Amino acid sequence: MRLEGWHGWVGTFTGVVALTVAVLPLAALAVWALARRRTATGATRARAWRMSLADVGIVYGTLPPVWLIMLPGDEDGAVVSLVPLRDLLAMDTVQIVGNLLVFAALGFLAPLRFATLASLPRILVLAAVGSIMVESAQYVLQLNRVTSTDDVLLNATGATLAALASHRWWRTTAEPLSGRPRTALVTER
Repeated sequence: MRLEGWHGWVGTFTGVVALTVAVLPLAALAVWALARRRTATGATRARAWRMSLADVGIVYGTLPPVWLIMLPGDEDGAVVSLVPLRDLLAMDTVQIVGNLLVFAALGFLAPLRFATLASLPRILVLAAVGSIMVESAQYVLQLNRVTSTDDVLLNATGATLAALASHRWWRTTAEPLSGRPRTALVTER
């Protein structure tokens, strides 16, 4: 089967991967341009680069996996599975790892960029809400995919594990949007 026109690029796994690789230089250019602009407006060089890498990284690392799971599937109509952990037993390793990676970039980078998200529970909730939105869209748009609670659980878990992996940096580098340093709450007994 030969794919015609733009659908071959945006409507297949191979096309999405190829486009993701093709736009990598544009992503790097966007990081450079954002960092340069932020430095020109008064941000320190390190802060400007960190914020720019996080901004572009969140989009570049999250958009392609979400795009892939929004491609039409091979199920016969929309399937809804709301029983937790039932589909997990039937998933292969590639599908489990793929679900863990969907919001991993968001989980890894969001706490570095936004001090208000520098919390594992907040990342968990953010990823769960994002995943619920994606799963709901799959159902509403009739993409012939399984809308599953297990996908939400895996997506949120992946983001939380990624946030845990970056924890040592966001605990020391995350700054509130106001620009004032965050103070640690210490309780004595």
